Amino acid sequence: MKKPTQTGTKDRIEKLRDLVAHHQHLYHVLDQPEISDEAYDSLLRELISLEEEFPQYQIENSPSMRVGGTLLESFTKTTHSVRQWSLDNVFNFEELSKWQEKLQRILIKEYEGKLPKLEYCAELKIDGLKIVLTYVGGALVRAATRGDGIIGEDVTHNIRTIGSIPLTLSRAVDITVAGEIWLSKREFERINRERKKNDEPLFQNPRNAAAGTIRQLDSKITASRKLDSFIYDISHIAGDGLEWKTQTEELELLRELGFKVEGHYKLCKSITDIEKFYNTWTEKKEKQDFGVDGIVAKVNDVALQEKLGHTGKAPRFVVAYKFPAEQVTTTVHDIVLQVGRTGVVTPVAELEPVFVDGSTVSRATLHNEDEIKRLDVRVGDTVILQKAGDVIPDIVSVITSLRKGTEKPYKFPKKVMACGGDGRIERVPGQAAWRCVAKDSPEQTRQKLYYFVSKKAFNIDGLGPRILDLLFEKKLIKTFPDIFELKAKDLSPLEGLGEKSADNIISQIKEAKRVSLHRFIISLSIDGVGEETAYDLARHFGSFKVLQKTNEEELMKIDGVGDIVARSIVHWFKQKKHQDMLKRLLRHVNIEEGGVKETSTKFEGLTFVITGTLDSMSRDEAKEKVRLRGGAVSSTVSKNTDYVIVGANPGSKAQKAETMGVEMWDEDAFLAELDM
Repeated sequence: MKKPTQTGTKDRIEKLRDLVAHHQHLYHVLDQPEISDEAYDSLLRELISLEEEFPQYQIENSPSMRVGGTLLESFTKTTHSVRQWSLDNVFNFEELSKWQEKLQRILIKEYEGKLPKLEYCAELKIDGLKIVLTYVGGALVRAATRGDGIIGEDVTHNIRTIGSIPLTLSRAVDITVAGEIWLSKREFERINRERKKNDEPLFQNPRNAAAGTIRQLDSKITASRKLDSFIYDISHIAGDGLEWKTQTEELELLRELGFKVEGHYKLCKSITDIEKFYNTWTEKKEKQDFGVDGIVAKVNDVALQEKLGHTGKAPRFVVAYKFPAEQVTTTVHDIVLQVGRTGVVTPVAELEPVFVDGSTVSRATLHNEDEIKRLDVRVGDTVILQKAGDVIPDIVSVITSLRKGTEKPYKFPKKVMACGGDGRIERVPGQAAWRCVAKDSPEQTRQKLYYFVSKKAFNIDGLGPRILDLLFEKKLIKTFPDIFELKAKDLSPLEGLGEKSADNIISQIKEAKRVSLHRFIISLSIDGVGEETAYDLARHFGSFKVLQKTNEEELMKIDGVGDIVARSIVHWFKQKKHQDMLKRLLRHVNIEEGGVKETSTKFEGLTFVITGTLDSMSRDEAKEKVRLRGGAVSSTVSKNTDYVIVGANPGSKAQKAETMGVEMWDEDAFLAELDM
């Protein structure tokens, strides 16, 4: 057989590229394959083989890039050419109506008393990971995560592996688009079966799996997991004279350019039509192979969108109408008491395991004695369990009609053996909490050690509960200073560790020796001193030595520190066992004194609650940003709350804020306030 000329080879490669790209589009975007998988694989293998043999003909956007192969050391930051907004949320028809009323007020003013006709495009809100794609001359040049809306991470090498993302468009336009990357439920189950077989930790839900896959440094791993996409917005376009007057036309244009568009969108003549669309998909969402956590309603007319514009945090012309928190029923097998680091005893319901909101739940906190009485929850009850993004699921109510008559009201015992000593417990005066009378049980000591190394305190990576338990059981650690006196030879014999892991942990312990004042105070587990009080103490005293010598009168000058907490702090420092422990501990650590170094007083006097999942930072990082600007952070919404920062899947705190009329900021609004 005659070997093809280089000219003939180049022509063959170009034809194969066009053919493979054509069949990728048919399969991944239109779901209309024309040839068998085996025939497609054969064409792709030939293309890859020719490109490897003739590297001078390789191009960046060849469909052969779908198989991956790029290996990065890290991700680089990239600035979005157009800011990527998040959306305001509504949770019921009343809130949807209020949103429309705001639009009408703005438009009446814009059009001098005459209200233009409002129609809406309703789309499914995909529970995925936002992606921003940039094309130049119709060729993909960059793919970036949303990040904080201004700066994201460049993940182009991984996005090229997704079959439904076009590497070249049907027209040579310069365009930036936004959409969602998602993982099908079937593929999620397949990946977890494979991970289980390999004794790897399982992904909790498809969204987490998709996010982890997009951030793989090895694009071959990304390519092996069948990610998918839906594109829904044109952020910017230049050239080619392409125009659209409505949101529905924009979606059709995206489809014409070669993007995969979720096809269940609907033109709604009124918000009543939006409500019907919402109710329909509340019932149908589970039948889809992708996650749906609500709908998105957009003013359909682009000219009206431009008139409505944006607030500092979100576009006015669009709103996310979130589905209710997912609820399931299960049964209570037992109610057990869990001893915390400060001796507080928390009741926990042990449940028949049930899958809810992307994870299997077998335990739920009952908070305290008063909550048990309010719910009237009993062992054997069938209960409604709710989880909406928050880590801890809630028991919403008891289905009393299913009781058999054998269930008995729960009563707190007089003794809990995990408390140590004689096990006695007592109710904290003026509170709903019970606590251990003894303060130094093995269980409390373990909990204190867990907290000491946690992210909120010393943040010692790698020294988790399993290793701490082994060290505690072998009597290698009893108190905080023992951690800093560990040697690699103490760790390496432990089950599951070796010399390298032991050396890494010792290295992490050494790095953690420098700690800020407020984190050091938090780490000590002083009764009544939580995160906010620790920050207040650091601000007020600025020095740990000064704090050690303080008195109740001085402590009570601090806003939020009452007589009970003041007495607790003074009593803690007076105890000889604590003085001895601190003397040893302070030999090992370097406290950054001078209090909390606030960057501004912008939030001074304001109290925030943070709920849900934030894209650009963790909740602890968000709390830090609030505090550095003089604000306070609370764990509960109350009359003293000024603002609630709402991330994805916020749960009951957002609903309570709405009921109480507390102003809510989404992530973009929060970031905008930080930048002002």
